[in-house]
Order: sequence, then C-alpha cells, then structure tokens
Amino acid sequence: MWDRLNRLFDADDAWIRPLPEHYFRADAVLALVVFACSAVGVEILRSMGVLADESAPVWAQYLAMASVAALLAVRRRFPLTTGMGATAHLLVVGSVMPLVMGQVSQQVLYFVGVYSAVAWARDRRALIGVAAGIAAALAVWMVWYTALGSGMQQILDPVDDVDRSSGLLPPVPAYLLYTVLINIVYFGGAAALGIASWRGARRRHDLAEQARTIEQQADALRDQAVVEERLRIARELHDVIAHHVAAIGVQAAAARRVMDRDPDSAAGALRTIEDSSRSAVAEMRALLGALRSDDPGSRSEGDASRPTAEPSRPTGEASRSAGHGLADVARLAASHDTAGFSTTVSVAADAGHPLEEVPPIIGLSLYRTAQEALANVRRHSTANRAGVVLRTGEGPDRTPYAEVEVLDDGRPRTGTSGSGLGLLGMRERVRSHGGECEIGPRVTGGYRVRVRLPYRPGTDGGEE
Repeated sequence: MWDRLNRLFDADDAWIRPLPEHYFRADAVLALVVFACSAVGVEILRSMGVLADESAPVWAQYLAMASVAALLAVRRRFPLTTGMGATAHLLVVGSVMPLVMGQVSQQVLYFVGVYSAVAWARDRRALIGVAAGIAAALAVWMVWYTALGSGMQQILDPVDDVDRSSGLLPPVPAYLLYTVLINIVYFGGAAALGIASWRGARRRHDLAEQARTIEQQADALRDQAVVEERLRIARELHDVIAHHVAAIGVQAAAARRVMDRDPDSAAGALRTIEDSSRSAVAEMRALLGALRSDDPGSRSEGDASRPTAEPSRPTGEASRSAGHGLADVARLAASHDTAGFSTTVSVAADAGHPLEEVPPIIGLSLYRTAQEALANVRRHSTANRAGVVLRTGEGPDRTPYAEVEVLDDGRPRTGTSGSGLGLLGMRERVRSHGGECEIGPRVTGGYRVRVRLPYRPGTDGGEE
C-alpha cells in the first residue's frame, strides 16, 4: 500500500517544481477574482431567498468567503498549508454555514486548494500524509454530519414524498451513496489533476534539461572540431614545411662541401633542392586548396587524391588535396638519399591484405609518420642509413592493420634537440585511428619508429 502511494504521488522523486516568475501576483489576482465571484453568487442566492434560513450574519458569510479566498494567494508558495486550510475551512463552514459552503464558487475554491497541494507540494512524502489526513477528515466529517448533525434530517426532508418501492436502492442509502460518490469524484479529481500537472511539469523540465544538454554537447563538439582542425592543420604544416626545409638544408650543406671538388654532385644536390622546394610549394597550395574547398570531406586528413603526381594542377581544382599514400613512400625515402646517407624501402604485405587495400586516410597517416621519422633521422641522428618497412596483416581479433617502421643505426646528435611537435603529431594521428605506436631507441643501437593502424577494408578509413 505504501509503495503504491509512493508511486502515485512520486514520493521518491527529489525534484522540486520551480515557481514561475510573478507567481504571487497571479495567485493574488486569482484570489480576488474568485472572492468577487463568491460575493456575487451569495448576493444572487440571497435575492432568490435561498439564504433565508441561513442564521449566520452577513459579515460572517463574507469573512468565510474572504478567508478561503486568501488561501489561494499563497497556494503555490505554501501548497500543503493551502490544502489543509481549504479542507479545514470546508469542514468548519460546512457545519455552521452549509448554504454558503455549498455555492459553486466556494466549491471551486476548495477544489483549487486540494489541486494546488498535490500539484505544487515540494515534499512529496509529506504530501502523502496530508492527502491521507484530508481523506480521513472528510470521511469522519461526513459520518458525523449525517449521523449526529443535521445532515440526516436534510436527507429525509426531500425523500418523504418519494415512492420507496421504486429504484434499485431505498432513498436514504441511495442519497448517502450519491453524496459519497460525488465527494470521491470531486476531491479525487482535484488530486488527479494535481498529479497530472506535477508530472507534466516534470516532463517539461526533463525535456528542457535534455535540450540544454544537447546544446552544450553540440557546442562542445563544435569546439572539439575546431581544435581538431587546428591540430590537423598544424600537423600538415609541420610535416610539409619541416620535411622539405630539412631536406633543403641537408642538400645545401652537401652541395657546399663538394662544390669545389665535385661540381656534378653539387649540381645534383641543387637539383634536389629545387625539386624539394617545388614540391613544398605544391603541397602548400594543395593544403590551402583543401582548406578553401566548400566540400567538408575535402578538408579531412584522409583525402584520397595524390597531388604530387600532378604538382602543376590549378589551385581551384576541387580534387586538390595535400594527401599522400603508401605508394609515395619509396619516392619519399629516395628524396633523402645523398652521398653520405642512403635509404631502403621494403614491403612485407599479407597475401590477403595488399597495400592497395589500405584506405587513403590510413595511407596518408603512415606516409606522414615515415616522413617525420626520416626527417628526424637526418636532423637529429648520426646515422648514415635508414630502412623503411611497410607491413600489412591481421591482429588477434582478425582486424586488418597497416604498419610502417623506420629504423636507423645512428646515435643522437648533440645540440639538435627539436621541439617535439613532430612526435606529438605522430601520437595524435595514432590516437585518432585507435592504433599503437612504438617510438624510442633500440637495445641494439639506433632508433625505431613503428606505427600500426587498424582499418576496415572498403572504407575511407576515417573516424567513426
């Protein structure tokens, strides 16, 4: 029984219904309007002679009407007090001034009082006690009024001339049953409307909270998208600029050393510088073209187009992008070859997962990893050779992966510590694809950069 009452009145819900703005002003106006209606109603009844048998003086009648109307002014601020006060008023006035209590405007006041107690109660558990007290008080009052008061006589007077043999029930039990049902529907309806009002307000509050949460999440996602785009642009700029500038610096130093004794080698180094500078400009234009494109997909890091094959395409071409792939790794490694430094590229692809199956965005990320790793070898290592290995395979969960590994045989060069942004970009790429990386010195000497990225065949490899 207690559990049913808890569910009926939502006693386990700690939510407190917020009071609307200017609620007291609205309730005060309501109280005045209802009091005015009651006064008009009483005077109409008095003019009709209905109140001829009312023994209470006129001022007492108006005091009774004003006191219950005053409760409505605080019905939302003190809802439980209003409900109990309205019930007590009904019992007292109904005993001493039943004709005044019985008019329609007064009944509306009692109805609103009970409704407000249920609809606006802040302590829902206390509401159960108040509701039970109101029900018990009304039941006791009805028994007392009909058994000990003048109620029975008021029942008997209208039925003296009624044919007692007609109807399903005798007149007196029928009259009592009718009165009980009327009161159950009256007060039960007030309580039911109050419950519906409270639950409706609760649902509206929940919907408003959900809307605010969705808006906040949308703002957070927009901010996150902006941050991720900035990071992506920073990675692309770092990879494009740092790689080519480093290559230009290495080749320029080599040309300077052999310019006098080996002009042909110097010329070759200068040609490499020229090619590297042209490539840098082309990639910068491609990156800017992707950023200026109206197609959101063209701004993703995984654009499948390969602009380096046609570096002279117009800037406005829609397919322009700063994307590269695994097919470009060999050319990338060869661009680092000099008289004192050599690179090798090997492929260890699984028979079921050829390199061509790797999605473009995965290929781009692995290309950028190899690019950064080789640039770091040239800038920060004493190595005279580096090896790049491309692998594909399946993990323990049979998810295919693509991997790049860059190994060198050198030691850290003193005075060449970098900013760390390149390694940070590698880890960000790995994290965005849910992959794994191994970056650090090898036990046997040299340095290893290994990045493994899972993918799903037949997709573009982008984040879900």
